[in-house]
Amino acid sequence: MTSVLKTPKVYLNKIILICFGSLLLINCSSETKKINTNLVFRYNEHKNVSSLDPAFSKDIADIWATNQLFNGLVQMNDSMQVEPAIANSWTISEDGLTYTFNLRNDVYFHKDALLGKDSTRVVTAEDFNYSLKRLLDPQVGSPGRWVLNKVDHFKALDKNTFQIQLKQPFPAFLGLLTMKYCSVVPKEIVSYYGSEFRSHPIGTGPFYFKRWEENVKLVFRKNTLYFEKNPDGTHLPYLEAVAITFLPDKQSEFLQFAQGNIDFISGLDASYKDEILTANGHLRDRYTAEVNMIRGPYLNTEYLSFFMDSKLTEIQSEWLRKSINYGFDRKKMMTYLRNGIGIPAYGGFIPKGLPGYNKSIGFNYQPKKAKTYLEKFKKETGIQNPEITITTTSNYLSFCEYIQREIQKTGLIVHINVVPPSALKDAKANGKLDLFRASWVADYPDAENYLSLFYSKNFAPNGPNYSHFKNELFDKWYETSFTETDTKKREMLYTKMDSLVIAQAPIVPLFYDEVVRFTRKNVHDLGINPTNLLELKRVKKYN
Repeated sequence: MTSVLKTPKVYLNKIILICFGSLLLINCSSETKKINTNLVFRYNEHKNVSSLDPAFSKDIADIWATNQLFNGLVQMNDSMQVEPAIANSWTISEDGLTYTFNLRNDVYFHKDALLGKDSTRVVTAEDFNYSLKRLLDPQVGSPGRWVLNKVDHFKALDKNTFQIQLKQPFPAFLGLLTMKYCSVVPKEIVSYYGSEFRSHPIGTGPFYFKRWEENVKLVFRKNTLYFEKNPDGTHLPYLEAVAITFLPDKQSEFLQFAQGNIDFISGLDASYKDEILTANGHLRDRYTAEVNMIRGPYLNTEYLSFFMDSKLTEIQSEWLRKSINYGFDRKKMMTYLRNGIGIPAYGGFIPKGLPGYNKSIGFNYQPKKAKTYLEKFKKETGIQNPEITITTTSNYLSFCEYIQREIQKTGLIVHINVVPPSALKDAKANGKLDLFRASWVADYPDAENYLSLFYSKNFAPNGPNYSHFKNELFDKWYETSFTETDTKKREMLYTKMDSLVIAQAPIVPLFYDEVVRFTRKNVHDLGINPTNLLELKRVKKYN
């Protein structure tokens, strides 16, 4: 009976594999006459793609796709440094308010029927003027409007010069401009397609849009007029095409990768983590001959957050909050639940990989101290059977159960409440949860993005301060950081702010995530970066 019970899943996976292979052959049949299929980069997007309009590039699936099609004034390299893109240089005024960009004159929009079958158009400063105005347009409804919150005005000074004036200095502004929201788009094409620009994108990127069968397949082709080159003068990109499929199941996605039907998978899912990795985070022997693994810091902090305005005595007590922070082994948690992928959060809220991170300002595992702090709480409050409830989603239930088991050894009663992601998002924004699991992925690569969660003027639901943490000294330092132009001094200020937050323990940092990517051996130069941006313009494939 045992073998009979297991066979349906086996047969299902085989059927998926056969159908997937057939789908690739059918959908690629019209392309194989024109391109070398060995130069097609194939990956699966299990979360689907909702829009190819950069103004709506909010989720990682959309960002990965639009990053192949569009460019902005500047871009971020894998070391988190801002580099030229369509702007080949820029100047910043001494007061930090005026940014003047000099544009390249050899950047062309992709071909489109509106521009003529064989014609393209050079990008000008007026195109950026239009694109940023569109981003701010309430009728467009872009979720990226906030990127320009600190902008007073902008204008095209001439054909190749674009200027942005800020309301106040903001050292991280160039990092904001690297986001896909700030990509340049052609007015005549957007005006023609309207909301349907989402499925008829025209950009300037290394690949151009070819075909999209929603929920089935998305195809990009090489842009032979792309402006970027390698240092040796070779034109980018090297690939002939990018093919994206949309299998919704991560286990099926892994099967396709294992069979060589896709070239790349990202992240570590519970459905296959033990299949491909050892407990210490190394590739298993059976995969080392065909698969490469690359990993590095990811600008994502996973944590538990207390609601500091809670009426519960347990939540209000710094003794109890610190007891929880000391009460579980983060390193063991990462080994058991993530096969060693991820960095135990012994520092503050700022993750490893960002200036301001300090690995020694946080909490480590000290069970005796956890019990001592809990006893101080009981003595101070008279509550002999303290209780807390952690609210989480099913995806992170295993982490919360681990913390529950460990914390209860100190004498604290821990309950777990599992809710849908949408319910958790709404409840934490409206102060309805006393303790909840959360994560913060950087919108832009500057520690200010993380510290904004503790600024008192950012209380949720009108800002990202979900804990309602408030400290006058922190607010003063936070505001000072905007006008500090010395990079090292600002970095030291960030560390001081992070240390102050951790000292009062409004959160329980769990781990700093890592980007982990698996590729087939014939894929070369697929980089890795702390924002987990998929960059394909320098990727090469060999037989």
